[in-house]
Amino acid sequence: MSAQTPIARVEGLGASHSGTSHFWRQRVSALALVPLSIWFVCMALSLIGAHRYEAIAFLSGPVNAILMALFIIAALHHMVLGVQVVIEDYVHGEGPKIALLVSNQFFAWLVGAACLFALVKIAL
Repeated sequence: MSAQTPIARVEGLGASHSGTSHFWRQRVSALALVPLSIWFVCMALSLIGAHRYEAIAFLSGPVNAILMALFIIAALHHMVLGVQVVIEDYVHGEGPKIALLVSNQFFAWLVGAACLFALVKIAL
């Protein structure tokens, strides 16, 4: 016996009414981050002790700039999804919950815009 309504069972919606969409977006972003994180760590290790100009030259290459942009976007998207789960699980008041969810999105957009702006400035 299920506590869900018949329509919720048909649509596959859980208590949060978001179904498995959030789950899959988090898993896909995690999967995308695996090769991107390996690339990022290798890149960061190769630039240890390098001068600023070498790092700028490295990120000026189109492949490295694109990979860095993808890493930034995937990491921020994954972060937003993870923090959203924490907020939904541990903040019980509707007002604070909505404020924190909006702040979470705003913070990610702000950081993403700043990172991508800097990357475009370096690459061009």
